[in-house]
Amino acid sequence: MSGERTPVEHLDVLVIGAGISGIGAGHYLKEHHPEKGFAILEARAASGGTWDLFRYPGIRSDSDLHTFGYEFKPWRDRQAIADADRILAYLREAIAEDDLEPHIRHHHRMVGASWSSEEARWLVDVERVDTGERVLLSAGWLFSAAGYYRYDEGYTPRFEGRERFGGTIVHPQHWPEDLEYAGKRVVVIGSGATAVTLVPAMAGTAWHVTMVQRTPTYVMPVPRGDALADLLRRVFGEERGYRLARRKNIWKGTAVWRFCRRFPKASRRLIRRVVASRLPEGYPVDEHFDPPYDPWDQRLCAAPDGDFFGAIRSGRASVVTDRISAFTERGLMLESGREIEADVIVTATGLNLQAFGGVELTVDGEPVRLADTVAYKGMMLSGVPNLAFAIGYTNASWTLKIGLLCEHFCRLLTHMDAHGYDTCRPEPADPDMATRPLLDFAAGYVRRAVDGLPRQGDRMPWLTSMSYHSDVTLLRVDDVADPELRFSRSAVSVRAVTT
Repeated sequence: MSGERTPVEHLDVLVIGAGISGIGAGHYLKEHHPEKGFAILEARAASGGTWDLFRYPGIRSDSDLHTFGYEFKPWRDRQAIADADRILAYLREAIAEDDLEPHIRHHHRMVGASWSSEEARWLVDVERVDTGERVLLSAGWLFSAAGYYRYDEGYTPRFEGRERFGGTIVHPQHWPEDLEYAGKRVVVIGSGATAVTLVPAMAGTAWHVTMVQRTPTYVMPVPRGDALADLLRRVFGEERGYRLARRKNIWKGTAVWRFCRRFPKASRRLIRRVVASRLPEGYPVDEHFDPPYDPWDQRLCAAPDGDFFGAIRSGRASVVTDRISAFTERGLMLESGREIEADVIVTATGLNLQAFGGVELTVDGEPVRLADTVAYKGMMLSGVPNLAFAIGYTNASWTLKIGLLCEHFCRLLTHMDAHGYDTCRPEPADPDMATRPLLDFAAGYVRRAVDGLPRQGDRMPWLTSMSYHSDVTLLRVDDVADPELRFSRSAVSVRAVTT
């Protein structure tokens, strides 16, 4: 691909993914760089990413929309922990308000990209998913807004005897529209956010829903609405009220996370007390809701208005903590010897991580091995020019960080334009700098993929910050120029200036 010289369409920025991150990137590019040509590639037929892809019952956010929403677009709905259809409508409004639709190219999947230092451009191999046609695009910058998990498949561990089960098995990432579970026995395998969402959503229709988990998990009831945010909007108006509510929730979320990390024993006691108050008297709280890890070693699961615990109290749902020995013709056999009968089994067993959509990258003919790179400010890769990516927080609302990254990216473009640079490459001053995994998170989906992901360093700007307030300084306030960020002009640019 690097030897291709056929004239191709050239773009200043090529954004990968039309989900919440890609839509945000489009807004900031139009606001700060209206002169630049850009396109947003989306492999699917519709925009919205996660919020258009997942269709399982009850799908919702697990962060409040005053922080999960964009800083530039107020969230006006009364639901603070919002259902997917409301979030999708919000994202589609953002597309319409910024007139981004002409920039979005549906059914376009990036297959690979090759960087040429001589020409200071990426040559991008794109597949038209609907026709199978392959096209080439040229771009000065790639901005990966594809998230970090695979859209085409979820994670399902191998279960002995799965083929024997006589009922229906479904993964939440591929929920069939015609799945009928009314009056049936449903088993949900897993205990993450998806499982905690599915249980109460299905319990109202199914005969009974049983959540089977290997180890206890933290589940916290949270209000679905935000009364103070509603009051702030009424008193100060939509725009200012939203800004105040956003600040309040950023402070609240940060305070909760810091308290949990600093005082894990006190946090465990507090969470247990809250959970016990939502369950029937005498319920075995420790058996099911006292994990072997501390709060925020993994992300806490949220139960809006305590709906998960309400389903248990009603008798329509139950939790079993045990390991699965095998599938049987009638359901699941557990290691304890207990068999759970089921008509429908939902494998809410997690995600598969996939950095940069799984595309192949080369720089001047040399393949990029992600595990050999180090993340610069959590948004670029060492040794890889003109490539930015957007990965949000694991301990707070995803979009809080995306907005800061997009702002910083636009500031970087402004700096390069002002000084006549066309190439930007992060390079550690100390090539022997100690590194550790990019995501310091104990979730199973992270542990399974960590060896194939970029690394982070032991100091700034190579640390991947998970602090919004630190990132405000790093990404919004501090100068974009940095000794470990190398700017240059390509040979083509120099020739153009001298002729």
